[in-house]
Amino acid sequence: MDDMPPQCPLCHRPIPPDVPQSRHHLVPRLRGGKGGETVLLHHICHKEIHATLTETELARDYATPEALRAHPRLARFIAWVAKRPPEFNPKTAGPRRRR
Repeated sequence: MDDMPPQCPLCHRPIPPDVPQSRHHLVPRLRGGKGGETVLLHHICHKEIHATLTETELARDYATPEALRAHPRLARFIAWVAKRPPEFNPKTAGPRRRR
């Protein structure tokens, strides 16, 4: 019996052990989430969350994977990245959030 890799709660793709991955604090540490719940994400998904939302926005309105998936920019990113293999990790960064 082979073990299934964990699934990214943002894009729902598997996270094999050999791909870049990171833990995301659902409530940012600087906004009261130190020691709080974390989720394992693909590194590319984690980077997109922080490129899209401020720490305050994350703490106030986006403290669950469901809320993150509902954000318009993240929803477009998820639709795009879902077509890529789990090990996909581009070498260049995308555009930062607009103010």
